[in-house]
Amino acid sequence: MLDSYLRPSINRFFQANESLLRRLPISANAVTLCGALLIPVIVVSIAYGAFYLALGLIVLNRVLDGLDGVIARLNGATDFGGYSDIVADFIFYASIPVAFALYNAPENAVPSVLLLASFIASSSSFLAYAIIAAKRGLETSVRGEKSFFHLGGLIEGTETIAFCLLVCLIPNYYAELAFVFAGLCGISAFGRVVLAYRDFCD
Repeated sequence: MLDSYLRPSINRFFQANESLLRRLPISANAVTLCGALLIPVIVVSIAYGAFYLALGLIVLNRVLDGLDGVIARLNGATDFGGYSDIVADFIFYASIPVAFALYNAPENAVPSVLLLASFIASSSSFLAYAIIAAKRGLETSVRGEKSFFHLGGLIEGTETIAFCLLVCLIPNYYAELAFVFAGLCGISAFGRVVLAYRDFCD
């Protein structure tokens, strides 16, 4: 929901530093890989209760996630780059409920399972729409230049990152927050199905 509002500010920041970014001696795929390698460290940090370390690593992971796309657009984007970026994103999102379930299984297992299910519903409705949109030649740049059609929703990347940071700040409330966020993700998935019916049922 917030991605389209934040994107212009993010774009202006990267555009102001474009000359510096062009000189970075690293490829977009390497940046994506560096971000992905942080994921197991984040999981272990949360599982052992090192929440502030996990919070810092999550911020770094998300910065790298934004940086790889900028470098790709400056130096030439590839289909594999777009593919690996979205795969790394979904692995990251799934890792957070897994980590909290490992941290405190008696209290967090059920909300984590529901949260994972809601993530699957949200991501599958998102990707399935993108597949059909590509088939029909649909495009959008509301959320910046992407490798494929990015359909919005009640819960998008910004809200999910905010949730991940919040539960690291107040981990004792993870179960309650996970139940609420799972419900919001479910609503977002349902909304995307409704939009798909409107756009593709012909």
